[in-house]
Amino acid sequence: MVKINEPKRILIVRTDRIGDVVLSTPVIENLRLRFPDAYIAFMCRPLTYEVVEGNPYLNEVIVYDKYGKHKSWISSLIFSRQLRAKDFHWAIILHPTNRAHLLAFLARIPVRVGWDKKMKFLLTKAIVHNKQEGEKHELEYTLDILRSLGIPILSKSTYFPVKKEAESFIEEYLYKEGVGSEDLFIVVHPSASCVSKRWPSQYFLTLIRMLIHHLKAKVAVVTSKEEVVYGEAIVKGERKVIDLRGKLTLSQLASLLKRADLFISNDSGPVHIAASLGTPVISIFGRNEKGLSPTRWRPLGERSFYLHKDVGCQRCLAHSCPKDYLCLKAITPKEVFTLAKKILQPLYLEKVKV
Repeated sequence: MVKINEPKRILIVRTDRIGDVVLSTPVIENLRLRFPDAYIAFMCRPLTYEVVEGNPYLNEVIVYDKYGKHKSWISSLIFSRQLRAKDFHWAIILHPTNRAHLLAFLARIPVRVGWDKKMKFLLTKAIVHNKQEGEKHELEYTLDILRSLGIPILSKSTYFPVKKEAESFIEEYLYKEGVGSEDLFIVVHPSASCVSKRWPSQYFLTLIRMLIHHLKAKVAVVTSKEEVVYGEAIVKGERKVIDLRGKLTLSQLASLLKRADLFISNDSGPVHIAASLGTPVISIFGRNEKGLSPTRWRPLGERSFYLHKDVGCQRCLAHSCPKDYLCLKAITPKEVFTLAKKILQPLYLEKVKV
C-alpha cells in the first residue's frame, strides 16, 4: 500500500458548479508544488470541463456526467471500474456527495479524503464539515483538506485557462459589434442559479442605461443557454446592448470577461472566472445566510467588489421569502453605478474624452 506521504497518482474530485471548481484550482497547484512528479487528474462534470481543461498543473481531466451518461447506477459502476484501472493512490474529494464517495471507494483508491457528510464512512479521512457557518471563504475551506494532510499552502491564486481560439472569436465578434480598444466595455450577467440571488431585471436595465448614457460605455449581456429568459427584459428595453445570452461556450465567456473593463453580476460562477482573470468585478449579494454570505462566496482579488445589505431578517426563507427579496431590492442601481464609476474612473478619463 502506498504511504500517505508518497502518492504517485492523485485524483481530485469536484462535481458541483462552475464557481466551486474555479475556487478549487489552488488545490491543483499546491498538490503539484508538493508532488512535482505525481500524476494528477481532476474529475468534474461536463459543465465545468473547460474550467480545468488546459490547466498546466494537471495530467488529465476525467468527466463524470452524473445527470447524463452516468446517471444510472450501472453506468456509475462501470465508471468506477474505469477509475480503478487508473490505479490512483489518493482521492481528494472537495465536495461531498454520495456518488463521489462511493465511486472512490469502489475504485479501491487507498486514501480517500473529504468532508464528513454523505456516506462519510466510505472515506479513510473525514474532515469536519462546517461550511454552513460561513466563517471563511470557500477557497479556504477547500484548502483545509490539503492542510489536514500536512500539505503546505504556497499559492491561493485561482486559475482559468484562456484559449487563443476563444480570444480570437471574441475579438472578431466585438469588432463586428463596433467595440474597439478605445471603448469602455462592460459585461453584465443578470442571471443566477436561484431566484433568491437574482437582482431585479428592471434594476439591471436602469443600471445599464446609466452606464451607456453617462459613461458612454459599450455593454454586453451574458447568460447561459438555460437562463436567457433572465435577460429578456433588458435586451428589449435597451437596444444598444450587445446580446450574447446563451451564445458563448465557457471558454468564450472567459475570453469576453478577460477583454472587459468591468464585470457586473449576481452572485454566480462567472464572477469567479472574471476574478481569476484579473478583471474588475462587482458582485451583488442577497440572502442574509452565513453559508451563502459574501464572507464565503465573494469574488477574490484586489479589484473585486461586492454589495450586500442586511435588511433585518432573522432567518432566510429563500424561495419562500415573505419580503419579496427586499435584501436584493435594497441595493439600488444608483449604488451599483456609483461603485462602477469609482472603479472605472482611471479608464473613463483615458478612454472617454469629455
